[in-house]
Amino acid sequence: MANTNSEVERRLWASADELRANSKLKSSEYSVPVLGLIFLRYADHRFTQAERQLAGKGSARRGIGKEDYQARGVMFLPPQSRFSHLLALPESENIGKAINDAMKGVEAENEELKGVLPKSYSKIENSTLVALLKNFAAIPVDAEGDAFGKIYEYFLGNFARAEGQKGGEFFTPTALVKLIVEIIEPYHGRIFDPACGSGGMFVQSADFVKAHQKNPSAEITVYGQERVDETRQLCLMNLAVHGLSGDIRQGNTYYEDLHESVGKFDFVMANPPFNVDKVDKEKLKDDP
Repeated sequence: MANTNSEVERRLWASADELRANSKLKSSEYSVPVLGLIFLRYADHRFTQAERQLAGKGSARRGIGKEDYQARGVMFLPPQSRFSHLLALPESENIGKAINDAMKGVEAENEELKGVLPKSYSKIENSTLVALLKNFAAIPVDAEGDAFGKIYEYFLGNFARAEGQKGGEFFTPTALVKLIVEIIEPYHGRIFDPACGSGGMFVQSADFVKAHQKNPSAEITVYGQERVDETRQLCLMNLAVHGLSGDIRQGNTYYEDLHESVGKFDFVMANPPFNVDKVDKEKLKDDP
């Protein structure tokens, strides 16, 4: 299965990258909308699975509702946010607006995602968006939930490499993150990353817990802070496609301790921006 997943990741990336190469967009303009579509495809996959499981379980007095999906840990999707709805739209439609509306619909029904999902699809040509939708619709219907997380990480890594040094601001190489996690061994407790980027430390911590036959959602809780709000959004989507959630706040950790973190967490792990040389030291003189 691992080899099959790797083949799917490579094929999806090759198709998406070819579309970018033939568009007017830079990698930095293309990455967040593409990752948003992977997130939406994951949400739709989980919703469809739950829909099948719930079929026939309603009653004459009470049909299947939003709370039934949420009780299964599934994001509720309104009709305009379904992948099938977007795929069925004629190419003459404004596909960018339709995807923006789909993202707004997800946020409206899932409070924890409010203000998180990208809504810049109107900047992308219709033909590119149609091709991207078809590309991600090709993810096998029997894919496990983990497959979407791996695809998201694969795209994150490739986008980071394409952006060079700037990409390093939101993505730490997986091998380095795994090493940090293996050294710290976060079996159970509260984990904090003060420069969390796209959330790789949290994902690898959850994988570490799963490798020891435990449920990450029951064993660890994650907290993060990230200076760039767009990167915070990437982190929250990354957590979601891995079946995780966390308290991720936007702010500059050099000057703001939004979680009042001193003595509060069991594990603190980070790959901070070491090359920053213009920190206002006067603001840090009382930092404990």
